[in-house]
Amino acid sequence: MFINYLPKLHFHFSSLAPKPKLLFTSTLSSKPISGPVAHFSTATLLQNPQLNSPDEPGPVEISLEKLFVPPETDVSSETTPLSARILKGSNIVLSKYAGDAQVGQAEFVKSSVNTEDCPGDGLPEFALVGRSNVGKSSLLNSLVRRKKLALTSKKPGKTQCINHFRINGNWYLVDLPGYGYASAPQELRTDWDKFTKDYFLNRSTLVSVFLLIDASIPAKPIDLEYASWLGQNQIPMTIIFTKCDKRKKAKNGGKRPEENVQDFQELIQNFFQTTPPWIMTSSVTHQGRDEILLHMSQLRNYWLKH
Repeated sequence: MFINYLPKLHFHFSSLAPKPKLLFTSTLSSKPISGPVAHFSTATLLQNPQLNSPDEPGPVEISLEKLFVPPETDVSSETTPLSARILKGSNIVLSKYAGDAQVGQAEFVKSSVNTEDCPGDGLPEFALVGRSNVGKSSLLNSLVRRKKLALTSKKPGKTQCINHFRINGNWYLVDLPGYGYASAPQELRTDWDKFTKDYFLNRSTLVSVFLLIDASIPAKPIDLEYASWLGQNQIPMTIIFTKCDKRKKAKNGGKRPEENVQDFQELIQNFFQTTPPWIMTSSVTHQGRDEILLHMSQLRNYWLKH
């Protein structure tokens, strides 16, 4: 599967990408390119029964080295079992910075066509980006518990600007143009790509990019390219797996979302020295909504302190 993607990608997967920024720094040792696994063995596993699928009971095991441990989080000194501190349906360990996760107010502020036009109030922000029709607007609406804060469309590629939504008056959710919509004119796709990546590279208040990946289907080359680009450019990133409520029939060749999630992680493991944080979600069942907000809160509170 991995070999099939290589001709379509613009990055070399044989070497590790540069280590992302501080928000990816973990107390766990990174996995070297070759040789034995450092510090934590892959045989050391934690059980997270909340990752189970309905048709496959029993705990799902996550190796310690594949957990995302936030900065200033010592996993060995807490009295609470580490397995109880992992956010449901994710690899993310809760830290002392988690809190302030409820959305009490959400308002659209402005649309911008370049980074310089974005709000200049210095508030921390989280950007949502993903392939067109991945469910980005639906996820944003789910996070704020409103049906039409971000308008959804049956026609992919509708978002064409950097859209800022102020949350609780003190931080932003940012809706970015979807990538990979084949029916959009080539020059428009080029402009979207240019100003979106300029935003990633130059927006000083950006805490993390939330890269949305459709878990109901196998990994797409364009998603792998995007993840690789973020890693190469040291952009803090969290992977949000969407549509985890959709289950393809095995007899028709489809895989369960859990299998697609695992496959995607294996494909991107060479992009990063440590495993990026990830969360499984569904805008239909609201799976992952509270976990995303808790994760955002601990990243945001750490960012504000430092």
